[in-house]
Amino acid sequence: QVQLVESGGGLVQAGGSLRLSCAASGSIFSINSMGWYRQAPGKQPELVATITNSGSTNTADSVKGRFTISRDNSKHTVTLQMNSLKPEDTAVYVCNAQMTTTFPRQTYWGRGTQVTVSS
Repeated sequence: QVQLVESGGGLVQAGGSLRLSCAASGSIFSINSMGWYRQAPGKQPELVATITNSGSTNTADSVKGRFTISRDNSKHTVTLQMNSLKPEDTAVYVCNAQMTTTFPRQTYWGRGTQVTVSS
């Protein structure tokens, strides 16, 4: 069974840092893009950052300069380093990945991890 499992969320004060990790497991042949999305209460989901298997990144303007996405292709992991956190970063952060498994390439989603930033 292919799955994505996030870790690293929690409660932090404004200005602090958190590091989110997401690990893909199962019968994976290849992983194309990996990324993080977030959804705050009462708001639409929004893209935070994505990274291709060659390392090209795309980061939302709202977190640019504060958040950094990286990945380890050998371990099928993607990491989001979040610095200078603000209360408006409070949300459920969800990992996603485009993976080819025993099925043709499709997008998989994790269950999410809560990030809460207190003022």
